[in-house]
Amino acid sequence: MTESLKLFGSELRRMRMEAGLSLAQFGKRLHYSKGYLSKIETGRKSPSAELARMCDTELHADGALLSLVAERPTEVTSSEMPSLEMVTDDGEVWLMNLGPDGAGWFRPISRRDALAVSASSMAGLTLSAHGISATAKEPTALTAFRSLFDHYRTLGQTASPGIVLPPVIAQTRILSVLASEAPAGHRDDLLTLGARFAEYAGWMAQESGEEKAALWLTARAVSMAEAGDDHDLAVYALIRRALVTLYRGDARQTVALARQAQAHSETPPRIRGLAAQREAQGHALAGDYDTCMRSLDRARELLSAPAGSTEAPVLGSTNLPDTVTTVTGWCLYELGRPKEASEILDAQVARIRPEALRSRARYGVRQALAHAAAGEIEHACALTTRLLGITSVVSSATITSDLRRLARTLSRRHSNPTVRELYPALTAALETSAV
Repeated sequence: MTESLKLFGSELRRMRMEAGLSLAQFGKRLHYSKGYLSKIETGRKSPSAELARMCDTELHADGALLSLVAERPTEVTSSEMPSLEMVTDDGEVWLMNLGPDGAGWFRPISRRDALAVSASSMAGLTLSAHGISATAKEPTALTAFRSLFDHYRTLGQTASPGIVLPPVIAQTRILSVLASEAPAGHRDDLLTLGARFAEYAGWMAQESGEEKAALWLTARAVSMAEAGDDHDLAVYALIRRALVTLYRGDARQTVALARQAQAHSETPPRIRGLAAQREAQGHALAGDYDTCMRSLDRARELLSAPAGSTEAPVLGSTNLPDTVTTVTGWCLYELGRPKEASEILDAQVARIRPEALRSRARYGVRQALAHAAAGEIEHACALTTRLLGITSVVSSATITSDLRRLARTLSRRHSNPTVRELYPALTAALETSAV
């Protein structure tokens, strides 16, 4: 028995007894068995972060119990990464192995190929012996590229990242080449749009489980945006990096990055609102209810501000009818309040467009988690059954991490007939996602 387990168990027992709760009463509130909690209190079992948060909430411990089991954030080492090679514009190689054993490599697009593709597909751009020349139709070409961006973002809701990522990176490369050859009047627009492609590629890389590639592509997006005189994306990149640390379980770094993004007062309200929302998720991970709620209030105020006029594709998700309320449900689950979380997520997930499969899977799995943690096992299983087909289609590393949490939660109820019926399909889904 380690000292940390003994300390958590003894503190939990002390607080429970001070609250006047028997093990049976406490277990009923948490939807854990009396025997399981007894093993936690005696140090024979290690508590999960989820259980610690729920204990904190029930005993009004203000995060004291969670702090005793806070996991060290996982670091991605080079040995855990597949082969990865990324070079600047001066080289020929842009990206990576997207799967095991070398599967998923695609040929990098060269400068010559990029110009040829643009010549054949973008009627508004013409090529000369010296590269690209300006034409009156160049705005039409930008419109076409923006249309492509919207298309790939829509495709990313209904297809796996491995399908979406290669063409998005190719478009990023094409726009980079076109910008280098374009007249000054059009260069910034091409770079700014290319930066949006690169930022989205970073998100798809994270969804593929390629954290290192996600960070590299996000940095690439920032450099392209700044070259195009768009400095907002550099601030948004902090929010993207905070999403990586959030899924690592690093509450402190998530909050720090989100606060850094909010420190730029000249940044549009939408970006600062998204940063406040990410900060709230970090506070929820740390078990800090009051600060989390204040951050969500700030996010709602900023995100309700007029957007202003811009032709650039909007940053952040556009698939949630009420982003802050949906994220509130997400946070309440992390804060050990699954019943409240499930009520909010029930209402909000129902409002997500049917075709937005990735968003439905992401928040739907969180919805099922909340119901399972609240002891509503049959309903959680019913939700999960409907989600498994979607999760296999969108093939998301981040959604899979929540699906694993759900499997662990349901495994405590292995004697429940509904859980026994679901478990083979759930296990198969997790095994498939790990391949």
